[in-house]
Amino acid sequence: MQLKDMAGMLKQVQEMSKKMEEIQRELAKKSVTADAGGGMVKVTANGKHELVKIEIERDLINPDEVDMLQDLIVAAANKALAESAKMAQEEITKVTGGMMGGANLDMLKDLGLGG
Repeated sequence: MQLKDMAGMLKQVQEMSKKMEEIQRELAKKSVTADAGGGMVKVTANGKHELVKIEIERDLINPDEVDMLQDLIVAAANKALAESAKMAQEEITKVTGGMMGGANLDMLKDLGLGG
């Protein structure tokens, strides 16, 4: 490989790094909301796969049904995190033009975009 080719590759890597930093900033501003129990529990996650809000309808709060409430919270949280991961993947694909084709959740974590 010639020095000129290496310099070109380095420039591309630097540009991709800048794009990924921009993706991180943009994803931190975006959020998705998922629900469980017909909307009785709603969980919002941001594009960095962080839970930012949980809403529970008052009628659902019953000390005798704590197990059901816990299950609904877990279900809604898992849905929100899955949607957040999908959103992050879509944003990466948009910005990179698919150059990172098989980017997976482990890669997103390495980039600071996930848990």
